[in-house]
Amino acid sequence: MQVLQPPEAPGDTSEPSEFSPASGIGRSHGTSGRAPFDRWFRYPAGFASDYAATLLGHLNVSPGQVVVDPFAGSGVTGTAAQQLGMRFFGIEAHPVIAELAALKLQSPPGDPAQLIEAGNNLASSVAKELKSKSQGATISLEPDLVQRSFSESTLGELLILRELIKSETQGAWSPYAKWALLGSLRDLAAVQVGWPYQRPGRRRKARYESVLARFQQRLSWIAEDLAMQREIDATSMVLAGDARDAKFWQKAPMEVSHGCVSSPPYLNNFDYADATRLELYFWGEATSWAEMVRTVRSDMITATTQQSSVPAARTASDMLASLGSTSSKISTIVEALTEERKARPRGKEYDRVIPEYFSAIAKVLENLASSLAPGACAAWLIGDSAPYGVYIDTPALIGEIAENFGLCQEKDITLRHRGNRWATNATRHKVLLSERLLLMRRCP
Repeated sequence: MQVLQPPEAPGDTSEPSEFSPASGIGRSHGTSGRAPFDRWFRYPAGFASDYAATLLGHLNVSPGQVVVDPFAGSGVTGTAAQQLGMRFFGIEAHPVIAELAALKLQSPPGDPAQLIEAGNNLASSVAKELKSKSQGATISLEPDLVQRSFSESTLGELLILRELIKSETQGAWSPYAKWALLGSLRDLAAVQVGWPYQRPGRRRKARYESVLARFQQRLSWIAEDLAMQREIDATSMVLAGDARDAKFWQKAPMEVSHGCVSSPPYLNNFDYADATRLELYFWGEATSWAEMVRTVRSDMITATTQQSSVPAARTASDMLASLGSTSSKISTIVEALTEERKARPRGKEYDRVIPEYFSAIAKVLENLASSLAPGACAAWLIGDSAPYGVYIDTPALIGEIAENFGLCQEKDITLRHRGNRWATNATRHKVLLSERLLLMRRCP
């Protein structure tokens, strides 16, 4: 059985300088904690808006034309497109993150200075509440993860602030206050809550001590970003939904798209629903793992073993059979991973993830191809992987799959090598991995 091996230099290693973000921020995994709009909430998926703007500049999309992103995340591509005068249509499977992306793209309900005033009103109300009631009983009703992540006094203030925002006392500004609060949680946590895992058993000193000061600082950032926002085109939007399903593409307010910038989930990276568990539990979107799986993860494509299942893998394998030689390559990878899993006492089901992942990507590519105007370009940022040392050239396989739906692959550019942070882990594979830029074009 022959398994794919990583090329000595994956993709096109010439890396034209025009594809490099000026600040370098865009190369980091996860959105920027400093750039406008990105800083509202640092989502671990995707890239920073400076990189999105760089890629948008190479799509030959004019102001007023439409850019699409089937993995919209927190709206990084959308806000970058908006600042360049383009219209935007995005689909995001994480319903709460889709809400954030949509909020960034809509017109503010008034003068952003009113948001600062709303924050001051909330701070005054919190101070009054703290003097008038005990929080002990309320805290005890919170999920264990929430209780363990904060000191009692900090959590008490956070809960008061949450309930005031949920009561919508600040009217149309309440959604912005919600995200200023959710964006503050990890700043105020007294345990390790870095991406992607929350570790409530590992104590740390909170980065910021004052709940209200940090909340108001984040509100001021949002107000600053809203003040610099360009005139909004009402047809720009983000939908919460599954990009595999054509019905969500049919809800786009425009007939065709003129370009695409996106970053699909990386294989064997992490579960994006689980990564936001602290925020989901705190706001009440889910109170248990099972509820999170049912209500938040349900429309996400399978990219990790936590999401896989035997029936879904079988169905996916049947669907991939129509892809010819690409299907054979994927089957070879699956066979190798099956052998690796059986050889280990507690082997992970990577062999189930692979067919589910690529069949999902195929459905997204089919919908994307149908939405793009002839000659329109799609730029996807994606990495390869090597679970158990079995190399999976994800960008190359995606490029091959795309050709089945009328998307011609133009370039496969290596942007950076990755995985070095685990070099000291003796059990980790030694395969050199990379992050790549895949450029595709809708065939005329």
